Amino acid sequence: MLDSKKTIAVVGATGTQGGSLVRAVLADPEGPFAVRALTRDANSPSARHLSSLGAEVVEADLDAEATVRTAFEGAWGAFVVTNFWAARPEEDIKRRTAAEMELQQAGTAARAAREAGLRHVVWSTLEDTREVFPPAEGQLPVLEGKYTVPHFDAKADADRLFTAEGVPTTFLRTTFFYESFLRGMGPVRADDGSLVLTLPMADAKLAAVAADDIGRSALAVFRRGPEMAGRTVSIAGAHLTGTELAELFSTALGEKVTYRPLSLAEFRSIGAFGGDETANMFAYYVKAADAFTAARDIPTVRALNPDLQSFPDWLGRHASEFLK
Repeated sequence: MLDSKKTIAVVGATGTQGGSLVRAVLADPEGPFAVRALTRDANSPSARHLSSLGAEVVEADLDAEATVRTAFEGAWGAFVVTNFWAARPEEDIKRRTAAEMELQQAGTAARAAREAGLRHVVWSTLEDTREVFPPAEGQLPVLEGKYTVPHFDAKADADRLFTAEGVPTTFLRTTFFYESFLRGMGPVRADDGSLVLTLPMADAKLAAVAADDIGRSALAVFRRGPEMAGRTVSIAGAHLTGTELAELFSTALGEKVTYRPLSLAEFRSIGAFGGDETANMFAYYVKAADAFTAARDIPTVRALNPDLQSFPDWLGRHASEFLK
C-alpha cells in the first residue's frame, strides 16, 4: 500500500535530473518508495504529466524556504539539485550571481531537510575545480570573482552546508550528460558537407552519463539506505576520447564523423554556450581526466545501477534525433 511506502521528495522534479528520479521511482511500483514531485508550478504541463503518472505533485520554490520545509514534511528522504543555468529575471541576475543562487538554494534545502527530520538526502554535486586550477595562479579566467568553473565549484562549496546541518547526505557527483550532444555539442555539418565533432578535449577521455542514469543511481543510493550518508558516489556511463566518440557517431549515423579537437582559444572564440564557464570546464576535464574518470569507475557504477547505459546503447536509441 502507498501508505507503507517511504516518500522521497524530489527537488526540480520537472527538470533533467529530478525528472529522471521521478521516472525511476514510478517505474518501480512494487518498490519501497513513493515520490513527491516538487515544482514551482503544479499546473505546468510537465507537472500535470507527472501527476497523471502517479506522482504526488507539490509546489515549492528553493527561493522560498517555508515552501520547501512544508514540501519536505512527512517525507523520508529528498533528492536535491540546483540549476546554475536556470533562466532568471533581470532583477535576480543583478541581485546575485548564479553561484550565489546555488549556494543560497542549497542552504535552504539543507535547513529544510534538518527541520523536517529527513532520514536521507541525496545531493547532486560536482568536484571543486579550484583544486586543479587555483584562481590565484591565473591559469584560466577567474569567474564570478573567485571561481574556476562556478557551476562545479559552488556545488562543491555547498556540500559543507548539508554536513553543517547534520543532514544524513550522500554526495552524488554527476558529469557531462550524453544529452548535451543533442543540445549543441554533437556533430555538425562543415562547409564541405562532412560531419565533424569539435570538442576542446585533445585526446583526453570525457566521462559522460545518460540523464536517466542519474535518477536510477540516486534511487539505488536511497535503496541502500542511510548507511550511505557521508559517502561520495561519482557516476558515469562512458569514458571516451573525441576520436572514440566520432567513431561511435559514425556507426550510429551511418556516415563518417571526424573528430576535430579545438584549442581552448578556438573554443572561446566561437561563442559556445556558457562562454568562459564552459571553456574552463573543458580545461578541467582535460587536466583532471585521469582522476575524474578513475573516480567514476564504470563497473562500480554498474554494480550500483545495473541498467547503466553505455554510450553506444544510448546513441542507438537517439540517433534519429541528430541531424534534423
